[in-house]
Amino acid sequence: MPGPDQDKINNALWSACDTFRGTVDPAQYKDYILVFLFWKYLSDIHARHERELREKYGDNETLIRRKLERDRFVLPEGTSFYYVRDEHRNDAELGDKINKALQAIEDANKQKLEGVFRNIDFNSEPNLGETKARNRRMKSLFDDFSDPALNFSAFTDTSDTGMADVIGDGYMYLISRFASDSGKKGGEFYTPKEVSKLLALLLDPQPGERIYDPTIGSGSLAITVADELRHPDKELHPDKKSSNDFAIYGQENNRSTWALAKMNMFLHNVDGAQIEAGDTISDPKLKEADQLLKADIVVANPPFSLKKWGYGDVQKDPFKRFTKHGMPPKSKGDFAFLLHMIASMKEATGRVGVIVPHGVLFRGGAEGKIRRSLIEANLLQAVIGLPEGLFYGTGIPAAILIFRKGREHGDVLFIDASRDFDDRGTQNVLRRQDIKRIVETYQAYERDPDFEMVEKYAYKASRAEIEENDCNLNIPRYVDTFEPEEPVDLEAVAIMIRELEEKLGDTRRKLNGYLQELGLPT
Repeated sequence: MPGPDQDKINNALWSACDTFRGTVDPAQYKDYILVFLFWKYLSDIHARHERELREKYGDNETLIRRKLERDRFVLPEGTSFYYVRDEHRNDAELGDKINKALQAIEDANKQKLEGVFRNIDFNSEPNLGETKARNRRMKSLFDDFSDPALNFSAFTDTSDTGMADVIGDGYMYLISRFASDSGKKGGEFYTPKEVSKLLALLLDPQPGERIYDPTIGSGSLAITVADELRHPDKELHPDKKSSNDFAIYGQENNRSTWALAKMNMFLHNVDGAQIEAGDTISDPKLKEADQLLKADIVVANPPFSLKKWGYGDVQKDPFKRFTKHGMPPKSKGDFAFLLHMIASMKEATGRVGVIVPHGVLFRGGAEGKIRRSLIEANLLQAVIGLPEGLFYGTGIPAAILIFRKGREHGDVLFIDASRDFDDRGTQNVLRRQDIKRIVETYQAYERDPDFEMVEKYAYKASRAEIEENDCNLNIPRYVDTFEPEEPVDLEAVAIMIRELEEKLGDTRRKLNGYLQELGLPT
């Protein structure tokens, strides 16, 4: 029997949120919904495996147990969604029963899931209310996730068919909805999938490469970059072959979001991902021989202009991230994340793709000096201006910066893509044709040494031009998008005014006639 399609899964998931909506803050209940989804997915896949083994091996319980223990994950007895629902739904300690089941699952799968349920408490009175109300919400959640549309047993948990991605995409759909509902804080852990796709196409991952996101959030951006290797975009990279040969690394400061990233990696069959919890700037966890881990692709959507980014913690930075190009200002952390990413690039193959607010392009002071140093080091490859309103929680326009090691020329590509998007009311979205235009322009710039410009869209600036502009990277300095107004036909305008005056005179005469008939002053 085929599984439900993506729209049905998404609708059922969003409907399940009604259990909490209006009574509990989305920032709190999102973790409960997403953990329930993860638990239900594990339970459905495990139940199907067990059923198939029983059909094959009959009552050979020892063999069945041994084979289940060799699965991609282990679900200890008495810990499935169905067991807790059927055996404990009326228990006064229902929340505690759920907690213990999840802890047992984590203990049985330490290598892949250690710590992911540590910060979730289904027995929490502050988050879920007093016992009676809390148990009512838990029972409602069990009912919501028992919806046939959320039966994942038809899906495989292998990456060969890609069916597991349907579940992972549902997971990412919920994350995106929570991001849009929870405002500014939500935008900190989710990059719109269209922007992630654009970055993946620009950075063009190759087999055997390391992908590293130092502010990994829910993991969606890193997964999308890896997916460009697993399922290449054949229209924009026609010669690229599918490959599962990659490694994902990441670090996330928010502990709850870190747990989401771990679960998201598992759902997308990226079991080997190394995701660390902690502050990337003050305490980078990913190291090799006491030095920063080096990656081929370093990609991130770091928090915009973070004020408390750890300035005081890195004055004697052991990794010398701020020695060569300069120390970022105390009040804005944009360049702190950017310089960390550049320090994490591999020497020969390293590429950085980072999303930044426009201020990074032109602010002066310490940031201006860092910008000049990066240009003189010939690291900057491209500046791409995005439309405003793409990101959850902020309407300000953002830009993508691409850096690359080993560049053979000093030119920089500027693209103004700010006018190409689909206006969906409160949120703008990059369309397929918008992404395609940016990527094809970038590819033309990389491929053709004679590339100069695309009128009112893109321009290849020389190092000398950029230095003449005092290393100010503000896109309008390089891409002229001025649209001259059409000349005014003064004679036609005069005729139109005369006609309007004649009509106005006729109307006034009629009005005065009516007023005289009524004996009123005109």
